Amino acid sequence: MNPAPDARAATADVVVVGSGIVGLGAAYAAVRRGLRVIVVDRTDGPSGATIRNFGHLCIGAQTGEARRYADLSRELWLRLSADAGFWLRESGTLVAARHDDELAVLEAASLHEDPRGGIRMLDADELLRLAPLRREGIVGGAHIATDLQTDPRAAAGAIVTHLAALGVEFRFRTAVTALAAGRVDTTRGAISTEHTVVAVNHDIDQLLPEIAERRGIQRCALDMIRAAVSLRHSLPAPLLTGWSLVRYGRFADAPETAQPTARLRERLHAERPDLAALDLNQMYTQLPDGSLIIGDSHATATTTSPFQPEAAFSAFLAEAEALFDMPAPRVLERWQGVYAKGSTEFLVERGDDGALVLAATTGIGMTTGLGLAEENLTAAFGWAPALEGTS
Repeated sequence: MNPAPDARAATADVVVVGSGIVGLGAAYAAVRRGLRVIVVDRTDGPSGATIRNFGHLCIGAQTGEARRYADLSRELWLRLSADAGFWLRESGTLVAARHDDELAVLEAASLHEDPRGGIRMLDADELLRLAPLRREGIVGGAHIATDLQTDPRAAAGAIVTHLAALGVEFRFRTAVTALAAGRVDTTRGAISTEHTVVAVNHDIDQLLPEIAERRGIQRCALDMIRAAVSLRHSLPAPLLTGWSLVRYGRFADAPETAQPTARLRERLHAERPDLAALDLNQMYTQLPDGSLIIGDSHATATTTSPFQPEAAFSAFLAEAEALFDMPAPRVLERWQGVYAKGSTEFLVERGDDGALVLAATTGIGMTTGLGLAEENLTAAFGWAPALEGTS
């Protein structure tokens, strides 16, 4: 007779707390080095920001540290997709420009050399051939070559299944109650471990509140929609707009684009203070079943409000109908995503108990999380490169 789960003597080389994309990346990094890994999560599977997003791996719009993690993540996403068997496409990203100042930002970015694949400008006719948009107001656009797209709900589950097949043990519906050097206490018993990785995103304030307070971690809530749509042809890649350009580092922070992006932001906020108040990122991805993910708004607080304003959803639908050449979308689902937001893009710390604490503290966790885990576990634990031939 097998012992009950909470009665098992538990020992692991690496214990990962959290089964979001960063936690899965940590487990993947460890198991590829032949280590025994246990993942602990209080839920019964990935259910947070990792599944509540666009599935847009927005690599080419990052810069600096974020771009380094994103490039490494891209390699890992491609490998995982092949090995775990989930849908992923090397789609790049389309950007629709509806004003000359949006074109100016894209043109400034496109002039920057990027050996990994840059930004190609599109005239209005080419963009309209690629994307099923209304002709009215479109002045041009761009294609960002490096980006990927997946279905986040399907991908997360497939990665869990694949890691379990490689030997990773998942202890779902199990909460961590305390961390100590070489030990993780849980509601199903203690686990002895050489290394601990904490990847619980915004819940860092519950497990390690002193780190959360020191790093100013809050929760950013975003509203999103999945809708049934009738397009003249499918959308071949994620689609960004001018509201997206003012958010991403490659456009907002790079020296060559900072000034034109500041002018763009000033115009957008002056013309549409209602959308600015939502902290809008007007973007879209189409899933393999044909439905369109539409969003999204942002609201930051220590504790997010559970009440979603209908004004945000009304704005999403109105903007989508104005941009796409289609009848009114039919809403299938609405949801609220929540992710950690801090004073910097990433949280990388060693706790007093020796745990490595990791989080993407901005809304690019899916884009950067696998690389964030791979690079920082390798550095913190002094690991050699992953074993060749280990899937």
